[in-house]
Amino acid sequence: MSIETNADLTGIKNAGHAVAVTLKKMRDYARPGMSTQELDEYGYSILQSFGATPAPMKEYNFPGYTCISLNDEVCHGIPSPSRILKEGDLVNIDVSAELDGYYGDNGGSFILGQDHQQLQSLVDASQEILNIALKHIKSRVRISDVGGIIEKEAKKRGFKVIRNLCGHGIGRKLHEAPEEVPNYKDRMNKSRFRKNSVIALETFISTQTKWAYESEDGWTLTTQNKGFVAQHEHTIIVTDKEPIIVTKENGI
Repeated sequence: MSIETNADLTGIKNAGHAVAVTLKKMRDYARPGMSTQELDEYGYSILQSFGATPAPMKEYNFPGYTCISLNDEVCHGIPSPSRILKEGDLVNIDVSAELDGYYGDNGGSFILGQDHQQLQSLVDASQEILNIALKHIKSRVRISDVGGIIEKEAKKRGFKVIRNLCGHGIGRKLHEAPEEVPNYKDRMNKSRFRKNSVIALETFISTQTKWAYESEDGWTLTTQNKGFVAQHEHTIIVTDKEPIIVTKENGI
């Protein structure tokens, strides 16, 4: 969507605030021995306190309030009472929600406790690359150029990017135009960022693979080769200068 009124600006900022606070509190609440379902239900209670509705469930009938993915799971992990968090897990939480007709989307990967799998550098790279990419986004910049920056920065750090997952437009729905904001330089993508448009920018930084694969549950995407992927995401408003980050309260 495009921000056309003060009401639009307030609505997007409020939705972004709700998902950012929820993500931060979920990350702080997570502990070894907890099920992903318990963590998901806690997240739902935070969203409810804002009057927000979980977007994956509302838009796609996803079987959970948030997406929680562990280790070789890339994204869209289904919360479950049998999925137990362990010390050293690579955890990704993706929170998206609708509030008063506007949507916010926010995600982040982190290591739970001690870094037994030596993945902190991957997490740091994903977060750093997202912040670098954000500084290059402004009106009229080619979407493919920002994707190229993400891929280049990943390679510099010895990592790859997932090519079949990407950021997207957001606003009055969870997914809007532009439908694809890739993590690589897609030379076929001639689109440019537009002033006042709302974007969910995501990094998917990988240790081994360039592709994510759908698992048998029909939702969870995995690496298949036991590699690892870190993801970070902000909802932003494009301007003539650096974008307005409406999910910055989560601290990433």
